[in-house]
Amino acid sequence: MKTKIRFAAALTAVALAATLALPSEADARRRGHGWAIGAGILGAAVIGSAIANSAYAYPAYPVYPAYEVEPVEPVEPYYVPPRQRCTHVDQFDHNGNYFGTRTVCR
Repeated sequence: MKTKIRFAAALTAVALAATLALPSEADARRRGHGWAIGAGILGAAVIGSAIANSAYAYPAYPVYPAYEVEPVEPVEPYYVPPRQRCTHVDQFDHNGNYFGTRTVCR
């Protein structure tokens, strides 16, 4: 992409320099400064594109001062038992009579 943009800028500068360097019918005398104007525009385009594509043109993110962090001692891995799900279950006797609830954990 950058190469296409540079090529287009260079092509535009060359076309503009050629237009300015050629004499018109109304003014056919030779001034001698056409090549200088074209070279100036071409040089500005090349240098401007090099500055715009430079990594040092501006930072992409804010730069903060560096600081040192003390190393942390490694921690031994330990076993974590899975969580139990506890629910309340209604209790019935063998005749179907309700006599309370019971907590069941799985």
